[in-house]
Amino acid sequence: MTETTPLVQVRGLVKEFEVKGHRGTGLVKAVTEVDLDILPGEAVGLVGESGSGKTTLARNILRLIEPTAGSIRLEGTDITHLGGNRLRRMRPQIQVVFQDPVGSLDPRMSVFDLIAEPMRAHRKLSRNELRTTVERLIDEVGLERALRDRRPHELSGGQCQRVAIARALAMNPKIMLFDEVTSALDPELVEEVLTVLRRLAADSDTTMLTVTHEMNFARDFADRVLFFDKGKIVESGKPEDIFTDPREPRTREFLSKFITVP
Repeated sequence: MTETTPLVQVRGLVKEFEVKGHRGTGLVKAVTEVDLDILPGEAVGLVGESGSGKTTLARNILRLIEPTAGSIRLEGTDITHLGGNRLRRMRPQIQVVFQDPVGSLDPRMSVFDLIAEPMRAHRKLSRNELRTTVERLIDEVGLERALRDRRPHELSGGQCQRVAIARALAMNPKIMLFDEVTSALDPELVEEVLTVLRRLAADSDTTMLTVTHEMNFARDFADRVLFFDKGKIVESGKPEDIFTDPREPRTREFLSKFITVP
């Protein structure tokens, strides 16, 4: 990937949570002084132990929670403290697909309407353009067009997750964030969702940040892998380097649970 201006720039990001215990109230740092650049079109895999803070980092970038300190820029624009109408206008540019595919979809809506809804709200398309775009997105995520009139309860978990991905893609986002998108799926459904993400990473110009425990997927999918530990990025590099010759002992220890580290 050639040198270019980062799409996302994170500088000195800190997120603290107030916790109450038997000795009183204290602060826990979930994210500590994180610097991160994500380039346009880059697929980044964020891996680490549960509780390491990686999802908190992602939720800060999404502006779903407010950082304690630091800054977040999207295409050079500071979005750290956006609110009101400015934040709502920014939302379509950063789309997220969450862990629970069924819970993220309105059970009353058909597949067609679930994918069409954000475009009706944010894009001016004719009826024919809307139908064509929805059908293209259904094809892109590997669903059968015959499912377009089904409701979420009539679909498998993997199919629901692919609807959620198509719905996010409908906004033509500048960056897509996937938060453990296979963790709520039965094992036999995981591969079909990972196949969609691999295809998107290979064929799409969309920038992607994926929080994942699927180590083989991170190795296959990502241009760059970040290992997150105790609120910090402790190692960053190409997948082939991180997975075959990690420099940091904590990275090596973590990866040894999933793969053989030389």
